Amino acid sequence: MRRILIVDDDQKTRALLKTYLEKNQYEVDLAHDGATFLTEFTRCVDELSMVILDVMLPDTDGFALCRTVRQRSNVPIIMLTASSDETDRVVGLELGADDYISKPYSPRELLARIKAIHRRTGMDAPAAPRYYRFEGFVLDTVARTVTAPDGEAVPLTGLDFQLLKYFVEHAGDILDRGVLSEGTRGRDAGPMDRFLDVQISRLRLRLNDGGGSPKLIKTVRGVGYVFSADVTASHA
Repeated sequence: MRRILIVDDDQKTRALLKTYLEKNQYEVDLAHDGATFLTEFTRCVDELSMVILDVMLPDTDGFALCRTVRQRSNVPIIMLTASSDETDRVVGLELGADDYISKPYSPRELLARIKAIHRRTGMDAPAAPRYYRFEGFVLDTVARTVTAPDGEAVPLTGLDFQLLKYFVEHAGDILDRGVLSEGTRGRDAGPMDRFLDVQISRLRLRLNDGGGSPKLIKTVRGVGYVFSADVTASHA
């Protein structure tokens, strides 16, 4: 999600920022005053990854908008001001702004601040793949389903699905019982905990991977397990 809402009363500034940020793969919405900003914010609040507020506006100020935004959302906020007064910066940060830039500034500097905040909040992390495909199977992480090569749904429990998802996300890695238990159940496997082995045996049967020599989930004697199939991941 890389959608930014900017409010600034200067038309040239708005146009410059929109052009520059869109060239850097951001979706940009603009507002020229507080009223327009609030309308746009209400319309797309759940889709925003950043709000940029000019402090001086014709019908209100950025501080009031910052307070309103923070009451309704945790979206990151950058404030822009022509004032060099440190008090403005302190007030903005106390109201919940994440950063503050004094005018004049370059679009490049603003972009660097945006990227820094997005990295810090995880918003610039690549979206996780939705689908994992292996040996004709399709695992859908959103619908939490697995489809067999013949198109039939594979009946899996919640724990079965979580275990398979962890395997395909770490295909080719040798995973010991502790890592698998922590990754799927949130706790380490005790020395006498055989539940994981039983669960893996059940998962093999669901995937028709049972018998004496499994092809998908292989046992590494004395170490753990490895998902040996070739896995491809995609968003669609």
